[in-house]
Amino acid sequence: MAPTRRTRLSRRSLLAAGLAAPALIGLGRAAQAATILKLSHQFPGGTIDEGDFRDRMCRKFAAAVKERSKGAIEVQVYPGSSLMKTNAQFSAMRKGALDMSLYPLPYAGGEVPETNIGLMPALVTSYPQAMAWKSAPVGRKLTEILLAKNIVLVSWVWQAGGVASRERPLVRPEDAKGLKVRGGSREMDLMMKAAGAATLSLPSNESYAAMQTGACDAVITSSTSLISFRLEELAKSLTSGRGRSYWFMLEPIMMSKSVFDGLPKDQQELIMAVGAELESFGQEGAQADDIRVERIFGKAGAKVETLDEASLSRWRDIARDSAWKDYAAKSSSCAEMLKLAEAVA
Repeated sequence: MAPTRRTRLSRRSLLAAGLAAPALIGLGRAAQAATILKLSHQFPGGTIDEGDFRDRMCRKFAAAVKERSKGAIEVQVYPGSSLMKTNAQFSAMRKGALDMSLYPLPYAGGEVPETNIGLMPALVTSYPQAMAWKSAPVGRKLTEILLAKNIVLVSWVWQAGGVASRERPLVRPEDAKGLKVRGGSREMDLMMKAAGAATLSLPSNESYAAMQTGACDAVITSSTSLISFRLEELAKSLTSGRGRSYWFMLEPIMMSKSVFDGLPKDQQELIMAVGAELESFGQEGAQADDIRVERIFGKAGAKVETLDEASLSRWRDIARDSAWKDYAAKSSSCAEMLKLAEAVA
């Protein structure tokens, strides 16, 4: 029987499919070769050139890793806690359920008490002191502790902070009496309570709503968050962190160690190299925002004040007798961390 037109078409289709199969398989292998890493953070999203510098830093990290790995690694950035809620990110990294996060380190204090050293009031008071931690014994100890908890520190970022107040300024310790204050860590709350304030615990991305409803009178957070979360719309006063501050937070890019360990050695080295190279961008961004926040709040009509050395010294005395003491009493590990941190002048 002569082949019908349908039979001829079927044979032609099978032949074409057979010829195309090697190319399709090759494309499939190329697609599978790319490692996808998801990087989450709580801050507002933007572009690689505009917006919150922490989001920009994550995007620059993603672009550099993709380019230098020749597409073997693709980092997908999820801003605004769009991938998962803020407080869940550290635990998710520990379990390998989240690859990476730019994360305020003391938010992890409930799981790893030592991490509260990353926002110990009046312990770090300047950027040079903060940036010296990485290569100092305190930085090496912190890195070891996190590695034991399945976390790799990829890129160190420190930020100074200030205070946005709905009504009266919060500059000296006596100003805290009777205020409801968001401090950002257990230790910061202990210092504020010792000064006479009431405190509430919430991520910085919930600060606007808390101030708007009156649940919070004053928010202490990084200069960048004061800007990104538009607190100038609600505040009549700003205490700037420029020059000196009792609020310095470590907000590093971190990675799940189990995910990191699953990568080839050359890719591990690439990730760590890019993270280290971007630290200067992070510190420049933080310091630029210490200046910019004053301009933004001043333009909105807020009274802008700075912290003098005498006031900072009084805050340090209160912190030493409350927050530092409480932290050191938690464990021998915490006591050692504090001692090492105090040695960094």
